[in-house]
Amino acid sequence: MVLGFLTGTVLAVMRLSGNPVLRTLSWGYIWIFRSTPLLVQLLFWFNIGALYPTLGLGIPFGPQFVTVQTVNLLGPTLTAVIGLTLHESAYAAEVVRGGILSVDSGQTEAAQALGLSRRRTLRRIVVPQAMRSIVPTAGNMLIGTLKGTSIVSVLAVHDLLYSVQLIYNQTYQIIPLLMVATLWYIAVTTALSIAQFYVERHYARGNSRALPPTPLQRLRFQLTALRLWLHKATAADARPAIGGDR
Repeated sequence: MVLGFLTGTVLAVMRLSGNPVLRTLSWGYIWIFRSTPLLVQLLFWFNIGALYPTLGLGIPFGPQFVTVQTVNLLGPTLTAVIGLTLHESAYAAEVVRGGILSVDSGQTEAAQALGLSRRRTLRRIVVPQAMRSIVPTAGNMLIGTLKGTSIVSVLAVHDLLYSVQLIYNQTYQIIPLLMVATLWYIAVTTALSIAQFYVERHYARGNSRALPPTPLQRLRFQLTALRLWLHKATAADARPAIGGDR
């Protein structure tokens, strides 16, 4: 996801550029990788050695200084990283582009009036405001990618699902081990959702005066309210007893 968003940010800036060549290259990349299923992309990169048996470094149409077998260079794990990065960068480009377009054009005009460069305007003015629109979608993409990485088990990459399959093929305890994998996915997804909440809260500081309370703050408020209610209930029960004694 980190590599995908780094590449996607570059693609988004290219898509918004005034250069028609950069716009066409970015659009073509996004079109190809969004139109192809992830499994097809992973299998393509995994079998790229059939198309290019050897890869070399040297002078174009001249001698090669270093030559390596493609099968030895691209293992299952590296293939999975390359395939997921290229796939996610196409979606990340559209997420970043949508976030940048959500910023009012008056912000850019005000920055230009102050004499800020285009790069500094993008980095200090546009991107921080665009993050409010980018973070929720990026969080959904991260969770989706986390669950979608189970597809790399077809490449014999030792991810969570592949490890579970290896174990239950020996023990035949299919349902218990699938439940273990489910609990791990739920635990990690919950942790990512909590992190997403705090990141969204961080970028909401410039938009709302009152930030939404954190789960700990909500718990503290509820405990305080419960303590006050118990104190009032105790005081109300004690008043008739004192009156009766008198």
